[in-house]
Amino acid sequence: MEKVTAKAVAKYVRMSPMKVNIVLDLIRGKNVNEALAILQYTPKDAAVVVGKVLKSAAANAENNLELDRDALYVTECHVGPGPIIKRFQPHAQGRAFSIFKRTSHITVVVAERA
Repeated sequence: MEKVTAKAVAKYVRMSPMKVNIVLDLIRGKNVNEALAILQYTPKDAAVVVGKVLKSAAANAENNLELDRDALYVTECHVGPGPIIKRFQPHAQGRAFSIFKRTSHITVVVAERA
């Protein structure tokens, strides 16, 4: 029997995927309530965005699929690179230094624990 899962995706988040992945590693496999508590006390900017995506995934599971919120856990969460915004900063002797402003696509999938 296939597990019923609910997911939420945040696209084009102006944050490096490498930095977001550090926060995602903290909540992978945890209960939703425990993961939200961890994110609340994580001193990283990515924790705020990941918390919003996790709340959205839990709400999707609760409202659309009628799953029990207390039994939900994070089955998978991953981040992929979005488009890179390229900027240039002037440097000495007429040279230009490139700045890559990276973006991320964050996915969180939750399911009910059997």
